[in-house]
Amino acid sequence: MDRREKIIETIQKSEKPISASTLAKHFGVSRQIIVGDVALIRASGTDIIATPRGYVLEDKKQNHLYTIAVNHEKKDLADELYTIVDLGGYVVDVIVEHPIYGQLSGNLHLSSRYDVDQFIKNVNANDAKPLSQLTNGLHLHTIKCQDQETFERIKKSLNEKGYLFTK
Repeated sequence: MDRREKIIETIQKSEKPISASTLAKHFGVSRQIIVGDVALIRASGTDIIATPRGYVLEDKKQNHLYTIAVNHEKKDLADELYTIVDLGGYVVDVIVEHPIYGQLSGNLHLSSRYDVDQFIKNVNANDAKPLSQLTNGLHLHTIKCQDQETFERIKKSLNEKGYLFTK
């Protein structure tokens, strides 16, 4: 089995995202070698996704994908994401419509409060601005849910909190 096959196997067996640095240490190569290997793995058709916390394999479970439009200030970011994951949603990404660049998106892959906490910690540690700040708080999320009922619960709660964009 070559290193790329072992990388896929390692990511597949991991219960959480695994960073390029961790893979590099594991295989005794540089981080850049791992990044190149992952690029080649992707080019061969394997769906590896780079999240803020590391690599994951695309989940092929039968979940339903929904897109939701929300609008809030940066101070409400954690609450918005907690609301989604607490009610059974999986936040796949964030999407904004930029006036110059068109659609911009960022992979999130958040499924728990822990994931949200790590994301917020990363935003704060890097003094980073969320994509939604490019559009005065207006953004979309792709959300995976096990069923329509879960999605409706999420929408209702986001609406009650004033985050759902309904104009």
